[in-house]
Amino acid sequence: MIKGINRQVVEITETQCEYFERVLFFIKPEYSAVSEGDLKERATAIAQSASVPPAARLRKSRLKLALNMGAAACAGAAISGGIFFASTLM
Repeated sequence: MIKGINRQVVEITETQCEYFERVLFFIKPEYSAVSEGDLKERATAIAQSASVPPAARLRKSRLKLALNMGAAACAGAAISGGIFFASTLM
């Protein structure tokens, strides 16, 4: 929250993107004289250009998650096997 600052803000609620509910644009002081219609039009165009994250980034995250889960499973199996082997020797 911004306190003590007088700022002009444009809020876009129809983003056309499943990831974003609304977008807030803070207007630079030097453009505060531009008409509200022009500001809303430009802000709407920018908000609608927001898209889904690149597929490569999503795949990389899933691959990393799968490798981490596999490594954790192997470590758990190794520890359990070690404990079982040690208990059978006694």
